[in-house]
Amino acid sequence: MSTAQKMLDSYPKDLGHIDNAKLVACIEACTSCAQTCTACADACLSEPAVADLTTCIRTNLDCADICETTGRVLSRHTGFDPDLTAAILETCVTACKSCGDRCAEHASMHEHCTVCATACRRCESACRELFAALD
Repeated sequence: MSTAQKMLDSYPKDLGHIDNAKLVACIEACTSCAQTCTACADACLSEPAVADLTTCIRTNLDCADICETTGRVLSRHTGFDPDLTAAILETCVTACKSCGDRCAEHASMHEHCTVCATACRRCESACRELFAALD
């Protein structure tokens, strides 16, 4: 059982406003994606042709920040605001799609971009699924 699941299970109030399984999957995907994007940006900085990866690095770091923030917002339940949750999930989907697309362009040359694109796609999917469950 993951830490995110343990925390949700220990929450003293009912979380009836959201699907717990999708919430846990999304929190974990966001956390993993944030770490992966940060590591990918760092790996890009170590590549010989770093100047060719400037946009990729920027996109990695933007995505990492958005994913981290999304995971943190999704981890808070007191005073739940469905409009804010929907907005941050949409933003995370946009960031993950952008970063996944950018890294996919470099995947044939850089394994770290392959790993990052996969993490971004996973996070994008988890955010879409949770967003759909908000209705």
